[in-house]
Parts: sequence; structure tokens; C-alpha cells
Amino acid sequence: MPDGWQWDSTLFRGSAAYYERGRLPYAPGFDETLATALGLDGRGRLLDVGCGPGTVTLALARFFAETVGMDPDEDMLAEAERRAGRRGVTDVRWVPARAEDLPAGLGEFRVVVFAQSFHWTERDRVAATVLRMLEPGGAFVHISDFKDRPAEPAPLPLPEPPYARIAELVRRYLGPVRRAGRGTLVNGTPGREDLVLARAGFGDFERHVVPAGEVVDRGADDIVAYVFSRSDSAPHLFGDRLGEFERDLRAVLRQASADGGFAEHLPPTEIMTWRKPDGAR
Repeated sequence: MPDGWQWDSTLFRGSAAYYERGRLPYAPGFDETLATALGLDGRGRLLDVGCGPGTVTLALARFFAETVGMDPDEDMLAEAERRAGRRGVTDVRWVPARAEDLPAGLGEFRVVVFAQSFHWTERDRVAATVLRMLEPGGAFVHISDFKDRPAEPAPLPLPEPPYARIAELVRRYLGPVRRAGRGTLVNGTPGREDLVLARAGFGDFERHVVPAGEVVDRGADDIVAYVFSRSDSAPHLFGDRLGEFERDLRAVLRQASADGGFAEHLPPTEIMTWRKPDGAR
């Protein structure tokens, strides 16, 4: 878990409604890439831990006989259920729980996924528990935006969102140290998932980078939604200054683009997989 930080239930309070509009999607075909890498064939069970509004859960459900999405934020699960209804996905079970609650009576799985959520957990404890929950040869999967992406392939037709100025504005309202629920992240969130999974007993590591780079048009409302979808600028953190912050945020966006139009390149998606070794319990 991040140094000096304790999880609390306000981490993403109020953010669920902004996720679908605010967050960029994963690279097209990331689900097919994972299915090919793991030889998924419609059998077995999937567990998506920290599923949020079901982005990855719903994309992968078709490759399994049964799917479980798990998240401690009930607003996120309600949003996931609404999205599932719109897409006609009915064979997903939504469970309100933290990763630290596992195994939570959920049984055995072929694949357990953490999509940009593992860093919020007690990672050594959770990885060891997941190892026991996987069927023989089952996979632990970590999905995230690819951080070491190459230079962008071409100029953008519209201004990029002014993320540095937005971060400045957030610091002005919430202080110089990144907020996370009721606490702060002095040293950010941890990395080196490879070391954590090795300590837990996983092996057979594979890494896949799904290319992207497509230009995505974004409006001012999309950027506002992105800001409020983040744990360090979730709506509740601003208290009774929320309206004032949004007015200042929209002013920053108008200064960057008079007509409110922005563009950015869709980032590649990184998929890392580890297998449960034969004979592991």
C-alpha cells in the first residue's frame, strides 16, 4: 500500500458518474490481445478486482463462462450495472468488497485482473491470496496505460488539454501534496509489480503492449469529467468550494482553447500476466 497512507471509503467518492465521459478508453483490441495471450475460450471464471464502473469487466466477460466484478465503492458498482444493462451483458455478478477481503467466498478463477487498481492494495497480502484463488495455470493480469510511450506520431489538430495548469489549480485548492481520500500520498503510489508477484510465487511472466495513438477529440465537459474522475481531485475533496473550483477549472480550459475543443493521442495499453505455477497451492 502507498507509504504512510491508509485506505478509506472516500477514495473515489463522487467520481463514478464522471468515469465513462472523463477517462480515455484502453487501446482498441486490448481485450482480444489478452484473450489470445491467455488462450481464453469461453470457459472458466474471471474476477476483476477494483473494477470501478466495469470498463474491463464488460470488455472481457464474453471470454468466460462466469464473471465477477468487485469494488469497494457501491456507486462504482451501480454505474457498472447500468453500463452492463445498456450493453445487454447479464452474466456478471457485482460484489462490494476490497481486495483485502479476498477470498470472500468467491471460489476459484481462471483469471484475476487488476486494471489500474493493484497499487491501492496491500499488494503482498493480496497477491498471495490471489495465487491461492487461481486454478492451476491460472493468470494474474495487470492492465494499465503504457507509461514509456514513444513520441507522439503527429501534431494534434486541436490544443492538448492543459493538464499542467489543471494540476496547479488542484494544488491551489487542495494543497501541495496529492490527496487520496481523507489522506495524502507523499511518495505517490508504488510500482514494481514484478517484484511483488515474484515474492508471492508467480512465474511465467509475459508483457504485451497494445498500440494506439489515435487522435481523440475532447470537449471542455470531457476534461472536467476527467478531473472529477480522479482520486486526487474527486468532487468531495473540494467541500463547499466545489462550484468555485469548477468555475476556475472551466476558465483555465477557456484560456487554453477559446472554443472549448481539445485533442489528445490515445495511449497504448500495457498488459502484464503472471501464471500460477504447477503444484502451487
